Amino acid sequence: MGRSYFGTDGIRGRANAGVLTAATAMKVGQAAGRHFLRGSHKHRVVIGKDTRLSGYMMETALTAGFTSVGMDVIMTGPLPSPAVALLTREMRADLGVMISASHNPYADNGIKLFGPDGFKLSDADEEAIERALLEDQPLAQGDAIGRARRIEDARGRYIHAIKQSLPAHIRLDGLKIVVDCAHGAAYNVAPTAIWELGAEVVAMGVSPNGTNINDGVGSTSTDAICARVVEEGADIGIALDGDADRLIVVDEKGQVVDGDQIMGLIGTRMAATGELRGGGVVATVMSNLGLERLLNGVGLDLVRTKVGDRYVLEAMRAGGYNVGGEQSGHMILIDHATTGDGCVAALQVLAALVTSGKRASELLHLFDPVPQFLKNVVYDGSNPLETLAVQEAIAAGEAALAGNGRVVIRKSGTEPKIRVMAEGDDAVLVEKVVDDICAAVKAAA
Repeated sequence: MGRSYFGTDGIRGRANAGVLTAATAMKVGQAAGRHFLRGSHKHRVVIGKDTRLSGYMMETALTAGFTSVGMDVIMTGPLPSPAVALLTREMRADLGVMISASHNPYADNGIKLFGPDGFKLSDADEEAIERALLEDQPLAQGDAIGRARRIEDARGRYIHAIKQSLPAHIRLDGLKIVVDCAHGAAYNVAPTAIWELGAEVVAMGVSPNGTNINDGVGSTSTDAICARVVEEGADIGIALDGDADRLIVVDEKGQVVDGDQIMGLIGTRMAATGELRGGGVVATVMSNLGLERLLNGVGLDLVRTKVGDRYVLEAMRAGGYNVGGEQSGHMILIDHATTGDGCVAALQVLAALVTSGKRASELLHLFDPVPQFLKNVVYDGSNPLETLAVQEAIAAGEAALAGNGRVVIRKSGTEPKIRVMAEGDDAVLVEKVVDDICAAVKAAA
């Protein structure tokens, strides 16, 4: 069955347009609610959101849907995605919902669903809900209709939980840290948690107004935090995205540190202390070859998956790994969280900064990334990757790199684009390989 609603990370799109309307949200509540009405206990769902204006509309519509099929609703207000996953499990809820479009502009929104174990739903569950969206759901009657309530201590619960991810003796005294919350879901919890651990916090991106989420701030717009770290003479900067499930770090010199370097730091340090499981780290095909060489150099593997944190998590669970992530900043530390958690990952980085006694620029630049080039080619309804000319161009590119690099070709999951990426030690050669493959794709498109 083809998917009309769910993508690689829930349902996402322009709010109040296309599939993401209040009417759809109510139907999702009904369909997902009915799907998780299992057993004779009183059923409940936890609903969190980021700071988008449309979050009010989506929250209300989802609440109507869930209560109409007999599920009680617990609303947390603005809270990071990993916090919703955590509370779903801790409150013995049957389902968790995060209303967010992550790093997208405020006009977009999305619906992410978590199962009772706090993990994102399986393909099978999402497909069952997709089918149910096409049907009218049986409605609860009389006193079987669900109730809704808002809890006031959700932020405090999450702050306590993420602080517990560090050993009790770790303190951040003496550190000056710029924390950029993208005017998003972590605007309160991230600065508070870091301050409670003893650091001097310079908070930015903490004044959400419904329309400024991710606007010139956060993990996808790092110019502002880079300048602020240098201006403040801070030891390090922490940048989160709209729902705080990804992390980008800035060193004291104002240089950006991406997810590959963060995975390298956390993975190698955990291996040194015997905490790393699985013998390696899980990342996607987009992670830099430099990370792979770093890990291989200390006897660790880099397991690669398709792009998307859900695929990283699936491989981690299947192979018994406890560290994984994406170059873009999703960090999954499964010992502490069931999904990507930028705050938990940030605390691990800060703990390493404290215990190592190094400057951030020394600690966080563990390898020199090899030159990596990525270009997108728009195509029509055909499949240019199946043409002989494109296949020959790809084979020629792989042969040219000859073990000193790699080529990754993939279709976008959301747009009619072919993404062509290559990396290797010779920047000129890598760029030529990308250009040659792109030319072949354009000619065949």
